[in-house]
Amino acid sequence: MGAIITLLVILGAGTGSIVLVIRNLYYICQPNEILIFAGSSQRTSSDRRVGYRLVKGGSSIRVPLLERALRMDLTNMIIELRVSNAYSKGGIPLQVEGVANIKIAGEDPTIHNAIERLLGKTRKEVEQIAKETLEGNLRGVLATLTPEQVNEDKIAFARSLLDEAEDDLEQLGLVLDTLQIQNISDDVRYLDSIGRKQQADLLRDARIAEAETRAESEIQAAENDKKTALRRLDRDIGIATAEAERRITDALTKREAVVAEAEADIASELARIQADVPVQQARIEQVKQQLQADVIAPAEAQSKRAIAEAKGEAAQILEDGKALAEGTQSLAESWQAAGASARDIFLLQKLEVLLKTLTATVPEVQVQNVTVIDSDGGSAATKAIAFTEQLRQATGIDLAGAVQRFAPAAVEPAMSQEEYLSLKADIQSLLDQAAQKPRPEKAAEQTVAAAIEQRPAFKNQLQRALRAGGDAAVEALFAHPLVHIPTRMVGAWIREN
Repeated sequence: MGAIITLLVILGAGTGSIVLVIRNLYYICQPNEILIFAGSSQRTSSDRRVGYRLVKGGSSIRVPLLERALRMDLTNMIIELRVSNAYSKGGIPLQVEGVANIKIAGEDPTIHNAIERLLGKTRKEVEQIAKETLEGNLRGVLATLTPEQVNEDKIAFARSLLDEAEDDLEQLGLVLDTLQIQNISDDVRYLDSIGRKQQADLLRDARIAEAETRAESEIQAAENDKKTALRRLDRDIGIATAEAERRITDALTKREAVVAEAEADIASELARIQADVPVQQARIEQVKQQLQADVIAPAEAQSKRAIAEAKGEAAQILEDGKALAEGTQSLAESWQAAGASARDIFLLQKLEVLLKTLTATVPEVQVQNVTVIDSDGGSAATKAIAFTEQLRQATGIDLAGAVQRFAPAAVEPAMSQEEYLSLKADIQSLLDQAAQKPRPEKAAEQTVAAAIEQRPAFKNQLQRALRAGGDAAVEALFAHPLVHIPTRMVGAWIREN
């Protein structure tokens, strides 16, 4: 009995030992993982010797003390990609969001890269490495594509990213199963502007298509109307032909009577038309004469009168300018010939006229004080100076200053008739252009003011015309049937600077 018990104990211990050995040394590999027995030397399919052996989708026994069993998960890992401020081709910063499905490679030779680089790392660490690698590749692909290419063809963009990331992931021992681009945006609203442009293009194409459809419909309706009208004409022609045949038959039966009646009708109608022709001709001639008298003749007379008045005003202005210039030139020559005594001589010659003019303009005043200057001794110039001082003290009029202003620095030549007419034609051209605009008065003022400011020669000609003929010359230059600019406004523009 004791032997049996001892045998059972030995058998139980052996069975337990066997079970324990099998439990610790026998490994079963799931389909979604790989077993790595590190410690034994083995050659790979590429004839490279590695210090481990692989078991995938099966089972194996670990050699005690010589091998160590490790597991590597091959299940799918979902990685959310989010890249901000990734500059595309053209310098537009984009924001890209996407989802990638990756896993550790389970085939040679990529699996050896995964074992060497990822064995012993947690799943989160592997996902972080894959995420950083994909985001770097994503930025590299964005730099080679324009925002339009990225936004319009997301499939091609994802394919380019797969091609770009495949080599890098293979070096890490990873496989990219799928990649989906979920959203593409930018902070500068560049893609929104592209969308608005495309929407505008679509709206334009829709309107064009609608217009073409409407045109085709109208053309088809016109064709139908034409066919209907042609059929109606054919019907009317058929009716008219039948009626004509009937009448021919009737005429043949009543030939002489019908012929006589027709000849009488034709003769009557011919007589009426011939009588009406002279009346219509007389009416046409009357209308022509009325138009000549009411419209053409007054217009021609007004035109000739305006031309004659303009020429007369221009001639008067030019003659006045010439006379003024000649008088001023003669005065300047006399002044220069007299030399140093010219001022005294001029003052003495004009003294009587100036006194009459001044005494006629000075009203009766009460004298509060009198300034006395001794002028008994000295020359004529001293006496003249004493007189002008007395006149300035009594009336406040500076006669010497007024005479000084008469001394010309240089005499500008008068404007010729050809220059005046050329200037008038230039101004009329500006006013004609302004008259065609919505607000002719305002447009004319702006156009003339800009021409005076931007064209110094034009402004110089206006100043010469103003000096030669005064405000009347300026008013004649700017006379226009449709546009009116006040003469004072033009004079202010001319006198500036």
